[in-house]
Amino acid sequence: MNTMDFPQLASIEKIEQGFESFGYICSTQIATAVFLAAALRKPILVEGPPGVGKTELAKTTSQLLDLPLIRLQCYEGLDEAKALYEWKYGKQLLYTQVLKEKLGDLLHGAQGLAESVERLHQFGDIFYSPEFLEPRPLLKAMQQEQGAILLIDEVDKSDYEFESLLLELLSDYQISIPEIGTVKATTAPMVFLTSNNTRDLSDALKRRCLHLYIPFPTVELEERIIQSRVPDIDALLRHQLVQFVHSLRQLDLKKNPAISETIDWARSLLLLSADQLNEDLVRTSLNVLLKFEDDINATEPELQSLIGEAVG
Repeated sequence: MNTMDFPQLASIEKIEQGFESFGYICSTQIATAVFLAAALRKPILVEGPPGVGKTELAKTTSQLLDLPLIRLQCYEGLDEAKALYEWKYGKQLLYTQVLKEKLGDLLHGAQGLAESVERLHQFGDIFYSPEFLEPRPLLKAMQQEQGAILLIDEVDKSDYEFESLLLELLSDYQISIPEIGTVKATTAPMVFLTSNNTRDLSDALKRRCLHLYIPFPTVELEERIIQSRVPDIDALLRHQLVQFVHSLRQLDLKKNPAISETIDWARSLLLLSADQLNEDLVRTSLNVLLKFEDDINATEPELQSLIGEAVG
């Protein structure tokens, strides 16, 4: 991918403006990482706590550049058959049946074993060929003529063996298929890898990527995000709810509220015709922010002080 082909990536300012037009309010650090990744043709490894907008970054880049988003969701045990390619065994079986039926015609007139084997090889070489190949996300992204956004989501959930599988693609935008050879990308995709830091990733994988860490946003940035996604909410209520969520994240919870949950809560408060936070309102809608009953119970004794801080 060349930045010359995409004026949307010509500068950090244009990236920030472009993202904002699609409702993704980002920091200058995020826009800089996207600019450099496109200019240097390097993947971005995006790390950070769940719910800070790592996956959304790849989705918004896809919208901004009007390129297909090809997503590979990682999990333990993911292998090349699900990530790279697999053979169309049904078609191969049909081909074998055709070969069996044509065998007599194929070998008719052959002189000796050597010539028979040679004819058989000529007929059978397409058994492992692109016609019988079923591309999976990684190979599919390599085949897009105009380029693509490849999202390798939650790579930390995969095994170290899968990381090794990625190294060739991340270095040279090519993959090796033993039966066919090396397949190079028609147009190098822009690659985003996300990680929630559930385990350490290998040095080899990190060396091939630009690193971007996205923390939870500041109060000011999260207010801008809410203003973009829920424009009808009152400014006072927007400030109070963001302050409350930030205070909530300071508690020892199983799962801190994500940005998407702050947005959902803002929409919920709007539906409840709220104009400012109060204890009854927060108590009845807290399940929109917190997904574990233990977290809700742990928050109960702190509700008054948290609301006081937000309102004050």
